Amino acid sequence: MAVLPGLLAASAGAAGAWAAHWALPAVPALTAAMVLGIAAAHLPVVRERVRGVARPGLSVAGKRLMRLGIVLLGLKLSVQDVRELGWPTMVMVVAVVAATFLGTWWLGRRLGLRGDQPLLIAAGYSICGASAIGAVSAATGSDEEDAAASVALVTLCGTLAVAVLPLLQQPLGLDDVQFGRWVGASVHDVGQVVATAQTAGPAALGDAVLVKLMRVALLAPLVAAVVFGLGRRALRAGTQGADGDGPRSRRPSLVPLFVVGFLAMIGLRSTGWLPEGVLVGASLAQEILLTAALFALGSAVHLPTLARTGGRAAALGLSSWAVVAGVSYAGVLLTT
Repeated sequence: MAVLPGLLAASAGAAGAWAAHWALPAVPALTAAMVLGIAAAHLPVVRERVRGVARPGLSVAGKRLMRLGIVLLGLKLSVQDVRELGWPTMVMVVAVVAATFLGTWWLGRRLGLRGDQPLLIAAGYSICGASAIGAVSAATGSDEEDAAASVALVTLCGTLAVAVLPLLQQPLGLDDVQFGRWVGASVHDVGQVVATAQTAGPAALGDAVLVKLMRVALLAPLVAAVVFGLGRRALRAGTQGADGDGPRSRRPSLVPLFVVGFLAMIGLRSTGWLPEGVLVGASLAQEILLTAALFALGSAVHLPTLARTGGRAAALGLSSWAVVAGVSYAGVLLTT
């Protein structure tokens, strides 16, 4: 099978990432996977295989395993979890996501970032990091290199947040619950949220995870809105030829199948039918799938190409980070 070498490479990369996490618990497995994938794409010994015989399987891992991981992500959230937050917090989370997404997308286009990078970075910062980038990329058919570069930037800023945000709790005058909600509303990846919020104790950690998972719940409507908006723009531009002879853009389904699966998993978790052992196993499977997918995405990064837009991408990342942190901070103060 043409995809087998790449799938084996993604599995080996995931195993290496987990080994790095177990050796250095402060390093999230997802971050380690991305770094190992980038390294594999540039090391003289293995880069030819990564770009050659392993490329088909790595592309499959970066797309399909990512989608499966996103479906299982729905099992971390129930309708009851969202209700417990209360309407003011729900409204705050929606406002943070909307402001971050729209502001980042607009600024990325103004900075002239290539391809779908503005869209993908906006999704990553506003929802849930690499998972959101994978979801939007899969739904819109974005270029693999754009997705990989976006994941690298969002992962870097999310990792920095783990070190920076705990230092700001006291200067900003946040109690433990407020700090937890601020972390949940502003940090990208679920693992990074846990790593950041646990520094302030169990009360902060509990609220941080709830707020973060509500952001995750907005992944489905965000993907649907993006696909709908891009489809309307394509129709207005006349790129879908009516006679079949002109250029035709790929218009994905309004609600992609994996997004339906994500929502179905939320509904299943909400029934309370699933035993704790099943939920723990699904969580582990989700982490393994996303780790393998991120290694595959990392292997698609071409650093010389990334460097050509590195300054603009870094400016966008820092600006978006400031937006999501500032808007969420104001939201927490207004709702607690």
